Amino acid sequence: MVKAVVFDVGETLINEERIWSRWADRLGVGRFVLMGALGGMAALDRPHGDAFELVRPGFDLAVEEAAWERDDPGGLRNHFDADDLYPDVRDALAALRAAGHEVIIAGNQPRRAYDALVAMDLPVDSVHTSEGWGVAKPEAGFFAKVAAVAGREPGEILYVGDRLDNDVLPAARAGMRTALIRRGPWGYLHAERPQAEAADAIVDDLHAVLPALRRLT
Repeated sequence: MVKAVVFDVGETLINEERIWSRWADRLGVGRFVLMGALGGMAALDRPHGDAFELVRPGFDLAVEEAAWERDDPGGLRNHFDADDLYPDVRDALAALRAAGHEVIIAGNQPRRAYDALVAMDLPVDSVHTSEGWGVAKPEAGFFAKVAAVAGREPGEILYVGDRLDNDVLPAARAGMRTALIRRGPWGYLHAERPQAEAADAIVDDLHAVLPALRRLT
């Protein structure tokens, strides 16, 4: 029986459209251009950073982030806040807790994302980031950390994310149950792949997670 539900962050809980729009403005390219490039990287199984290199050859992410912070120290830049939450997040997470499930957030995020997520006062039991743990998905160590903070056996955990490569497949290898959400470019593309059959459930929104859990148990 699944006792804990663990959520990825980007394009699972957080709509990244505003972040990518600000990046496009920062780079001086059209928003459609950058988002199209991101979709291409998703389809080609290339990292999203390659989209930056495509539109700005020689791009150095660390240098650009530092310059952006100097130029706009008080702005959101490549961060997110509560306005970026998908509208189903609060109610869906609250319903899971009301049904008796432990609810955890754990994704590939920098330390500052922890503060942003905690400030949202979401109905969750704990929040964790890859930078805080010192290990990132799809490494097995990340999912070992998930099991440790949940205090559960892997088979008692459902991991919910928008990607096969970072979420569903490595979580399944760790012995967890998995749900793939059709959200964001990776989510829609990955749901169409044969490997998506490895997921215990494919959902269109977070409200569908609880009914999927009931079918699993």
